Amino acid sequence: MGASKEKKAEYFPKLKSLLEEYQSVFIVTVDNVSSQQMHEVRQSLREEAVVLMGKNTMVRRALKTFIADTPEYEKLLPHVRGNIGFVFTNGDLKTIRDKILSNKVAAPARAGAVAPADVWVPAGNTGMEPGKTSFFQALGVPTKIARGTIEITTDLKLVESGNKVGPSEATLLNMLNISPFTYGLGVAQVYDAGNAFSPDVLDISEEQLLKTFSSAITTIASLSLAINFPTLPSVIHSIVNSYKKVLSVAIETEYSWPEIEELKDRIANPDAYASSAPAAAAAATTTEAAAPAAEEEEPEESGDEGFGGLFD
Repeated sequence: MGASKEKKAEYFPKLKSLLEEYQSVFIVTVDNVSSQQMHEVRQSLREEAVVLMGKNTMVRRALKTFIADTPEYEKLLPHVRGNIGFVFTNGDLKTIRDKILSNKVAAPARAGAVAPADVWVPAGNTGMEPGKTSFFQALGVPTKIARGTIEITTDLKLVESGNKVGPSEATLLNMLNISPFTYGLGVAQVYDAGNAFSPDVLDISEEQLLKTFSSAITTIASLSLAINFPTLPSVIHSIVNSYKKVLSVAIETEYSWPEIEELKDRIANPDAYASSAPAAAAAATTTEAAAPAAEEEEPEESGDEGFGGLFD
């Protein structure tokens, strides 16, 4: 009991200081992770993050004592279950997440272990003597004898993802020197600035966020205009629509101001503006056509002068 109290006295302030020092926390799963692998993870995260492990009961007690001063920590409590640990950081979340997940090691199949992925036995020569054929047949592995050894004729799915590995399957995989599983830390939850969220959120790009934000702004503006309730996204549209109404009233009445006089004149005398546009275009075309003609005449004059000078 004394040792337990001593550990508790050390762990509580350490956890509290890390929560106060670091803005972000990864709740990581550590199933089937060896102590050597944990050491390598700590090395890879040095100066960027701090790894802290602890018994779940002690972690919950510590968090409950902190909640009185910092209610946000309550969001961590539901995720303190199973074989988990904490990674504290102030760095870029995606970068730290990738470093946490990158440390994977191959591991042999163990009887009773749940397969995280489908396990396949590839076709090919096993190098085993024919006396072990019955073992393959018991597992339904298609084989033949080739050059005095057992050869697997076709690829075979031995264990499906999510199923437990049986003793016979584990023995066969070990006989074939197949290590089908990789184990490492996994990220179960992310806590950042008082908010807890799934690690999948880190895969959302800035472009997706901007697109979603733009779509939301458009929806708010449309809804606001439809129910005639002004909001910040709809104000500019309301101003433009109101100005269009003012223009319509001014055109139909004698009310006028300097900026609208030209518009009224265009409406009253469309022919004048229609004729001026083609005339300006024709003048521009004539000018462009005249320029090449002038350029073509200059070489002829210089040529005549040179010809006359030759026989004078």
